[in-house]
Amino acid sequence: MAKKSLYPLTEPMFYVLMCFHRGDMCGTEIAEYVRGLTNGRVSLGPGTLYTILSTYQSEKVIEKVSSEGRRITYSITEKGEKLYADEVARLRSCLVDAEENQ
Repeated sequence: MAKKSLYPLTEPMFYVLMCFHRGDMCGTEIAEYVRGLTNGRVSLGPGTLYTILSTYQSEKVIEKVSSEGRRITYSITEKGEKLYADEVARLRSCLVDAEENQ
Protein backbone atom coordinates (compact mmCIF):
# COMPACT_ATOMS: atom_id res chain seq x y z
CA MET A 1 0.00 0.00 0.00
CA ALA A 2 1.34 3.42 -0.93
CA LYS A 3 2.30 5.84 1.81
CA LYS A 4 -0.35 8.51 2.41
CA SER A 5 0.77 12.00 1.51
CA LEU A 6 0.62 14.88 3.95
CA TYR A 7 -0.39 17.24 1.13
CA PRO A 8 -3.06 18.48 1.12
CA LEU A 9 -4.16 17.72 4.65
CA THR A 10 -7.50 16.04 5.16
CA GLU A 11 -9.95 17.88 7.41
CA PRO A 12 -9.23 15.60 10.42
CA MET A 13 -5.47 15.98 9.84
CA PHE A 14 -5.81 19.76 9.76
CA TYR A 15 -7.79 19.88 12.99
CA VAL A 16 -5.35 17.58 14.78
CA LEU A 17 -2.48 19.84 13.76
CA MET A 18 -4.46 22.91 14.80
CA CYS A 19 -4.79 21.50 18.32
CA PHE A 20 -1.08 21.77 18.95
CA HIS A 21 -1.30 25.56 18.74
CA ARG A 22 -3.03 25.36 22.13
CA GLY A 23 -0.04 23.49 23.52
CA ASP A 24 1.08 19.93 24.05
CA MET A 25 -1.80 17.44 23.97
CA CYS A 26 -2.63 13.77 24.24
CA GLY A 27 -5.08 11.91 22.00
CA THR A 28 -8.06 12.24 24.33
CA GLU A 29 -7.53 16.00 24.68
CA ILE A 30 -7.28 16.35 20.89
CA ALA A 31 -10.51 14.43 20.25
CA GLU A 32 -12.41 16.45 22.86
CA TYR A 33 -11.07 19.79 21.63
CA VAL A 34 -11.87 19.09 17.97
CA ARG A 35 -15.37 17.87 18.82
CA GLY A 36 -16.02 21.03 20.88
CA LEU A 37 -14.44 23.43 18.39
CA THR A 38 -16.49 22.07 15.49
CA ASN A 39 -19.70 21.56 17.52
CA GLY A 40 -19.48 17.85 16.75
CA ARG A 41 -19.14 18.30 12.97
CA VAL A 42 -15.70 16.67 13.08
CA SER A 43 -15.49 13.65 15.33
CA LEU A 44 -12.20 11.80 15.56
CA GLY A 45 -12.58 8.10 16.27
CA PRO A 46 -9.63 6.29 17.83
CA GLY A 47 -8.63 4.62 14.57
CA THR A 48 -8.52 7.89 12.65
CA LEU A 49 -6.89 9.88 15.43
CA TYR A 50 -4.14 7.42 16.27
CA THR A 51 -3.40 6.78 12.59
CA ILE A 52 -2.93 10.54 12.12
CA LEU A 53 -0.75 10.81 15.25
CA SER A 54 1.35 7.85 14.10
CA THR A 55 1.80 9.37 10.63
CA TYR A 56 2.66 12.76 12.09
CA GLN A 57 5.17 11.23 14.47
CA SER A 58 6.87 9.16 11.75
CA GLU A 59 6.99 12.24 9.48
CA LYS A 60 8.48 14.35 12.32
CA VAL A 61 5.47 16.70 12.35
CA ILE A 62 4.97 16.03 16.07
CA GLU A 63 7.11 14.47 18.76
CA LYS A 64 6.36 12.62 21.95
CA VAL A 65 7.15 14.77 24.97
CA SER A 66 5.86 12.62 27.84
CA SER A 67 4.22 9.34 28.65
CA GLU A 68 2.20 8.38 31.74
CA GLY A 69 0.80 4.88 31.43
CA ARG A 70 -1.20 4.83 28.18
CA ARG A 71 -1.39 8.64 28.01
CA ILE A 72 1.17 9.97 25.51
CA THR A 73 1.54 13.72 25.11
CA TYR A 74 2.82 15.21 21.86
CA SER A 75 4.23 18.56 20.79
CA ILE A 76 4.40 20.15 17.35
CA THR A 77 7.81 20.38 15.67
CA GLU A 78 9.22 23.09 13.44
CA LYS A 79 8.28 20.94 10.45
CA GLY A 80 4.74 20.71 11.83
CA GLU A 81 4.54 24.48 12.25
CA LYS A 82 5.52 24.93 8.60
CA LEU A 83 3.03 22.31 7.46
CA TYR A 84 0.26 24.06 9.42
CA ALA A 85 1.19 27.52 8.06
CA ASP A 86 1.31 26.19 4.49
CA GLU A 87 -2.12 24.56 4.87
CA VAL A 88 -3.67 27.71 6.36
CA ALA A 89 -2.31 29.69 3.39
CA ARG A 90 -3.70 27.10 0.95
CA LEU A 91 -7.13 27.20 2.57
CA ARG A 92 -7.14 31.02 2.55
CA SER A 93 -6.40 30.93 -1.19
CA CYS A 94 -9.30 28.53 -1.69
CA LEU A 95 -11.63 30.91 0.13
CA VAL A 96 -10.44 33.88 -1.97
CA ASP A 97 -11.09 31.87 -5.13
CA ALA A 98 -14.55 30.91 -3.89
CA GLU A 99 -15.44 34.51 -3.02
CA GLU A 100 -14.25 35.76 -6.41
CA ASN A 101 -16.36 33.11 -8.12
CA GLN A 102 -19.67 34.24 -6.60
